[in-house]
Amino acid sequence: QVQLVESGGGLVHPGGSLRLSCVASGGTFSNLAMAWFRQAPGQEREIVAGITWAGGRTYYADSIKGRFTISRDDAENTVYLQMNSLKPEDTAVYYCAARPYTIQIDIRQYNNWGQGTQVTVSS
Repeated sequence: QVQLVESGGGLVHPGGSLRLSCVASGGTFSNLAMAWFRQAPGQEREIVAGITWAGGRTYYADSIKGRFTISRDDAENTVYLQMNSLKPEDTAVYYCAARPYTIQIDIRQYNNWGQGTQVTVSS
């Protein structure tokens, strides 16, 4: 099993920025697709962005398109989520997830999850 550890969450004002990091360990990573999901209180967990480890294909949810950017550092086995122009509705626990090869939007298709990091956007 691949271990995933997220960091970088915190409290920001509307319009601010945060950069989340997800470090993967305990396996090989060239065949993995990585994704960021988020879950607000009382809401379903939903995909925010995804990226293939080797090929660089990306996916973005419509709600964050143009504001968030997913990227990776293959040498450090790390995936990032740069979040700009943050809105209160972005407040959620953000999770890093991994699965073989392709990005999927269904949470049931991911077999590796991080512990989550809290992002709060509030004035």
